[in-house]
Amino acid sequence: MGIMDRIMGQFIEVIEWVDDSPDTMVYRFPVYSKEIKMGAQLTVRETQAAVFLNEGVVADVFAPGRYTLSTQNMPIMTTLRSWKYGFNSPFKADVFFVNTRQFTDLKWGTANPVMMRDKEFGMLRLRAFGIYSMRINDPKKFYTEIAGTRGLFTTEEISEQMRKAIISSFSDLLAESGIPALDLATRYDELSLAAREKLTAEFGTYGLELAKFYVENISLPEEVERMLDKRTQMGIVGDLRAFTQFQAATSMEEAALNPSGGGAAGAGVGLGAGLAMAQAMNQAYAAQPAAPAGVKCASCQAVIPEGSKFCPGCGKPSAQPSTAPCAKCGAAVPTGSKFCPGCGTAVASKCPACQADVAAGTKFCASCGQKI
Repeated sequence: MGIMDRIMGQFIEVIEWVDDSPDTMVYRFPVYSKEIKMGAQLTVRETQAAVFLNEGVVADVFAPGRYTLSTQNMPIMTTLRSWKYGFNSPFKADVFFVNTRQFTDLKWGTANPVMMRDKEFGMLRLRAFGIYSMRINDPKKFYTEIAGTRGLFTTEEISEQMRKAIISSFSDLLAESGIPALDLATRYDELSLAAREKLTAEFGTYGLELAKFYVENISLPEEVERMLDKRTQMGIVGDLRAFTQFQAATSMEEAALNPSGGGAAGAGVGLGAGLAMAQAMNQAYAAQPAAPAGVKCASCQAVIPEGSKFCPGCGKPSAQPSTAPCAKCGAAVPTGSKFCPGCGTAVASKCPACQADVAAGTKFCASCGQKI
């Protein structure tokens, strides 16, 4: 091999990059200490772009396709360097392949809780997390703003910057939304769409596009979740007294069947404790005062006891009719009634002259002869 063959062997004739990594965004073609032969073949595959730099200046950006490097398709090259040896001589240049595919399953999440004012719970601390995907839509801007001269640039090197931008914008969006905490789970799609629109300009400053954005979960503080669980349990229980009695009966049954409490003696102690607990609960419920009988006042809604002529709450006259006990069954019989509403017995009346008892249906008083 002659010296000319060795010299020509330093010239690069084929420029291409096949990427099999999931996170590489920019890759510099290895042309260090070598020169690119004029007329070399450049292959740019789909989801790629090739950024050419000559003497530190971006000379051109090639879209997917196959190119023969010559002054015909790189006219800007003739103005960026002096061609001492003619247009057919090799030249040195930096070639950066930019991966323009979509990078998916990137994580975001709030490191610190987001303070939010809720109408039902007051001040709350919320946490949120999700995933997003992005792509490079302006290779030249991404190279000049982010990648620079690094030979290899991955998503890990920019994901933290993007995560902070996402958290800042989403926290502001969540606080301004005014969505009740209990309704947030039904608004994930709306929040995702709004966040993506809000972050589009921020990603664009780096030559990036926010392709997808998803909110996976917005969680309440643990103490609030425990209180909500208790409220749900109370709603399921319904009748608290019946449920307490059932729990006491279940406890007695478990205590009687538990063999680890010292055999029959332990079972007896457990049974006695269960009975004592049930008796104490029943006494507590029995000790509660019964609601007074009567009707509600039309003005203040206080309960007016039977037979009262005035409301104990506001003092207004009661609309209840006056009553007297039935001589046979003791039921309250309104004044003027001819029969008892409890047993149907005819009610005796008084003579207006001598106040003697007059049987029902009598037309004259048997004592004084007064007409009834």
